[in-house]
Amino acid sequence: MNDDIIRDILYYEDHYLNFYNSLKPEVKKKFNWTLQLIATIDRIPEKYFKHLTGTDGLYEIRVEVGSDIYRVFSFFDKGQLIILTNGFQKKTQKTPKNELELAEKLKKQYFNGKKQE
Repeated sequence: MNDDIIRDILYYEDHYLNFYNSLKPEVKKKFNWTLQLIATIDRIPEKYFKHLTGTDGLYEIRVEVGSDIYRVFSFFDKGQLIILTNGFQKKTQKTPKNELELAEKLKKQYFNGKKQE
């Protein structure tokens, strides 16, 4: 994998880090690998990074370890930054509505906070 960073990845508050710290070591390792992939390649396979239809610019970072599936929401700021928000372990086919609503709320808070700076 090319290690030249083409996309910065930033965390919004501690939402992602709190989620990350709760994970098993092998899941953390896969998240780190996936984030490295997202940061360094131009066209990210949908298997790892997908736009969520029906949302206003939300994407999910997708990680699978064995039969466990994990998702972290993110969005772009100025075309380059991916701001990581909440994460969760996916237990059904459909993305939980409360997780999606939380991601939308966090995105709104992020941009509202930037307007005040």
